[in-house]
Amino acid sequence: MEKDVKRTYKSWLNGEVRSEQREYKVPVKLLDDDGKLLSPGWARHMVFDYDRTKSRPLNRRKEWDFYQLSNGRYMVQISFANISIGGYVGASLVDLKNPDPSKKLVAGTLSAPMSVFLGGKDKYVLPPKGDVPNNVKYRIGKAEFEFDTKKNSRTLYFKSEEKGKEVECKFQMDIPDGLENITTVFPFEGKPTRYFMTTKQFCMPCEGTFRYGSDVYEFSKEDTFACLDWGRVNTPYNLIWYWGNGASYIEDGDGNKHTFGFEITWGIGDEKNATETCILYDGKIHKFGAVDVETFPKPDKYMKPWHFVSQDGRFDFTMTPFYDHHSDMNAVNIMRMHSHQVYGLWNGRAVLDDGTSLDIKDMFAFCEYVENKW
Repeated sequence: MEKDVKRTYKSWLNGEVRSEQREYKVPVKLLDDDGKLLSPGWARHMVFDYDRTKSRPLNRRKEWDFYQLSNGRYMVQISFANISIGGYVGASLVDLKNPDPSKKLVAGTLSAPMSVFLGGKDKYVLPPKGDVPNNVKYRIGKAEFEFDTKKNSRTLYFKSEEKGKEVECKFQMDIPDGLENITTVFPFEGKPTRYFMTTKQFCMPCEGTFRYGSDVYEFSKEDTFACLDWGRVNTPYNLIWYWGNGASYIEDGDGNKHTFGFEITWGIGDEKNATETCILYDGKIHKFGAVDVETFPKPDKYMKPWHFVSQDGRFDFTMTPFYDHHSDMNAVNIMRMHSHQVYGLWNGRAVLDDGTSLDIKDMFAFCEYVENKW
């Protein structure tokens, strides 16, 4: 595997990569008064007390709320980010199965132009926790949006323009009682004030519409799930990561329906205290260890099968890709966000904390490989 990957497949199979999986169950302070990270690890809810004014240096602080939802045919992304020097809000819809340049979905994607702003230090501030009731409502340029979180639901609203036509998104997702998430905090070796903190809340049934002019795309809770990627970070300039996530309904041997999902992220920071890897079954987290992909997909294997296996053997899946949502935003190679977000059908086995083995067939999910300079 190439040198810019944080670890190699064989290294963690041989036990060279280990994590304590340090879990926090009560509130803890994230940063001291000098901005040094105090509490690396993971939790089932957002228990880390985050004070953005203590993040150092201020120009490296980045905060975002990113929502992704899909029914396996269409995928919608709605996101807001404040990266200190500025930020943006945007929404897009991707046809994962039938990208047709002759339609309004140009090359399979319909995007409202990003509304951007400069100078984000104390402008458009986001809440310090993502999994408790909160509200974000702003107007930036031509775009207006609102993310409203209540105890058992989230509502997303976005409106802007594209080529003289209105783009409007209205979505509502359920937060089932007792729904856990995985919140992780990663340090960066030799950089005491740098950290990467995210909450991934997923397996949220979702319904709503994405409208472009008179064209309306509808989503139902019967087949659509939403995922929140909530991030508050202070990172080095260069970042590389993998992120994979999926959610589905599955049936047990008695015909009972359950929610099943997974979260796998790696390559970011120091994983000695935790990994961002788990199964979410009927709303409860089942934690497992480090994951890697057997064959590094860069540069020309993104559409080949990806085989994922965890160090402890509790997650073993193969993704057969059918769509590579490739993007490369490059500002003279000084700021760059280069991503291959690959969608496919996943087949394999997941093992719960009590040893129950779940055989999963043809589940729709994704994994991305990202290289950023920002």
